[in-house]
Amino acid sequence: MPERKRVAVLADSDTRWKWGALTARRLVPDHQLTGFLLRGRATPTARQLGEVGVRPDRLSEVTCTEFLAEIERERYDVVVLALVGGAVQAVLHGARALWPAPARRPVLVTGYVGVVYEKLADGLLLRHGADVVLANSRHDAQRFRAVYEGVGADAAAVTETALPFLGGAPYEPAGSRAHTVVFAVQPSVPDSRADRAYLLERAAGHARLHPGREVLIKLRSKPGEHTTHLEEQPYQRLAEKIPGGLPANCRLVYGNMGEVLDGADLLVTVSSTAALESLHRSIPTAVLTDLGIREALGNHHFLGSGCLASWDQIDSGLLPVGDPAWLAAQGVLPAADTGIGAATGADTGADAYAVARAKVAGLLAATRLPQPAPYYTRTTAPGYLPGILARHHLAPDGTPLPGAVRPAAGESRLRRRLRAHLREAARGAYRHGVQRVAPVIRRLGEL
Repeated sequence: MPERKRVAVLADSDTRWKWGALTARRLVPDHQLTGFLLRGRATPTARQLGEVGVRPDRLSEVTCTEFLAEIERERYDVVVLALVGGAVQAVLHGARALWPAPARRPVLVTGYVGVVYEKLADGLLLRHGADVVLANSRHDAQRFRAVYEGVGADAAAVTETALPFLGGAPYEPAGSRAHTVVFAVQPSVPDSRADRAYLLERAAGHARLHPGREVLIKLRSKPGEHTTHLEEQPYQRLAEKIPGGLPANCRLVYGNMGEVLDGADLLVTVSSTAALESLHRSIPTAVLTDLGIREALGNHHFLGSGCLASWDQIDSGLLPVGDPAWLAAQGVLPAADTGIGAATGADTGADAYAVARAKVAGLLAATRLPQPAPYYTRTTAPGYLPGILARHHLAPDGTPLPGAVRPAAGESRLRRRLRAHLREAARGAYRHGVQRVAPVIRRLGEL
């Protein structure tokens, strides 16, 4: 039997772990999965990881420099970078320093975890340099290539796929069971307390108006846990302030989104990627317009989808149906199902990952891969790149800064705090020029 490929996934939040682990499963079906969680604000808890339902063979928490040391020391065939753009860029430059010439190195894969409605150019250019940059739809693939070609960068890495977590049984109407409405909330959209309280009250109001229905408020995290985005106004606390509390047929729920959707008859959200999961299964899906259709909310992404609606319309019985052409362009339904061919040549059948899988297999078959070549360098972005790398304790050439190691178990709190302050000083110094950072680096090396 052929040896199982070794795949490493580095993720910095629960949703990115979900995307990265499921992407690895799609790209390299028979693999040994090693998971790495980038230590930071949004490092997921065991409960959050359990909701994803993908168990790695091994899982550990690392810094960027520790991860780079790991992939230099251990032989991995594929590395999936499920990270925010700046962290992806740091790993790519770290890999560039590890393999400065063509070598047998891991295939580097990255992409976006869901709907791309902000920081398109910035996020994409920070991901440039990976061997494969996955686009979740034909629409995204076209935009990604346009950004790279617009700056004269190689766009060959862009590869059309679909969101890896699309799946589940097609929707079947409720029948004799209670009609169930799922309100999929988001940690930071909307961000104001007043707007979040309004949406929660409308969901509770829908439950009062329809006492025969079940209204589930699908939460992302429990108090104290963190996600990709900061949640400063948790719905759990807002629910406690509703006069009289939530009605009996309205409750807060956690769990795997796919399992929650198994019993859903209507999915309501502002702009969550859960809408795409719901639409893929032909579940009626409403993208709220109550707070306007605005870039800041992300619901502008759903223009043309046929799903934009208000709570007033939902209260009156509206069950939105997705537009087939829009769904096909967004990779939610296979284009073949709507008679629309994919202009990019990507697979339009049930297996949206066929092209990406073939590309990865071709790279794996190569004797050597070239040095990673990100668009951002000290020549193209001298005032931007050094600061990004310094945040991950890397010098402008991608090599680790002195002292960029995990604190020893017996290290005192004061020593750890001093180390953190010095690193912050180093990051600030890099923004103003390498010459000024030398004393700080020397001090870091002494710790």
